[in-house]
Amino acid sequence: MAQAPADGRTGATAVGGDCRPLAPGASAEAEQAVAAACTQVAAGLWYTWGGGHGPQPGPTYGRVDPTDPASEHDPERLGFDCSGLVRYAYAEAAGADILDGVASRQFYTHRAAERFTAAQGLAPLLPGDLLAWGTSQDLHHIAIYLGDGKMVEARQSGTRLMVSDVRLGGDYFGALRVNTGAVTGHVHQTWGTGVWTKAEPSTRAARVYAFPYSTTVRVQCQKHAEEVTSDGYTNDAWSYLPDYRAWVTNIYIKGPAWLDGVPTCTF
Repeated sequence: MAQAPADGRTGATAVGGDCRPLAPGASAEAEQAVAAACTQVAAGLWYTWGGGHGPQPGPTYGRVDPTDPASEHDPERLGFDCSGLVRYAYAEAAGADILDGVASRQFYTHRAAERFTAAQGLAPLLPGDLLAWGTSQDLHHIAIYLGDGKMVEARQSGTRLMVSDVRLGGDYFGALRVNTGAVTGHVHQTWGTGVWTKAEPSTRAARVYAFPYSTTVRVQCQKHAEEVTSDGYTNDAWSYLPDYRAWVTNIYIKGPAWLDGVPTCTF
């Protein structure tokens, strides 16, 4: 929900510029998501901090961001923050609220059909793909690709929703393609708050991302590794989460200590 990076505030086109899919190849659902976002641009809605995170997808009045003086009028402005706009666009396309949450949670969704690194640039992207900025531990901005180097975004307090040039410099992190259909694989639910995923199945490994609250995840496989004691439980099983390219102790996955039906990792 945070504002766009401070070093990326150039490159915006006129608000409500050519907002439509600007390249072929996207799915019908991705094009519908673009169309839904573009209707909000055409309506002249505002970026507003926290906007779009009501009980149902759609514009809401925002809140004051204590880190951004420009947000002082956000409680008076109807609109979206970056992730609120993405949530609304894909809810309209999918007919269900499939991307609720902040930018990090949306980027690491178990509904990722394909992921792209920053090094791959824009060449493999299609309209409707989601672009993210930040680090693996803190993805703070997300936008919807239109094609031809353009994106639609809710950018920062004091501006309206807009079409912008994609900012590949600075802390551009990568992109993903959203799967609006059935989710395949072993789907599980985490519990707890602030639960860190790890680069390796060890408490000493580098942190990758912390689940802010109960989160739906895809588990590729599990293995016995470092024994962990936490919240009154002890377990040596860890699960590999392909959407995060990271591990989490099975203590924080709902279900038995060794997950039923999930294969053993061979790596």
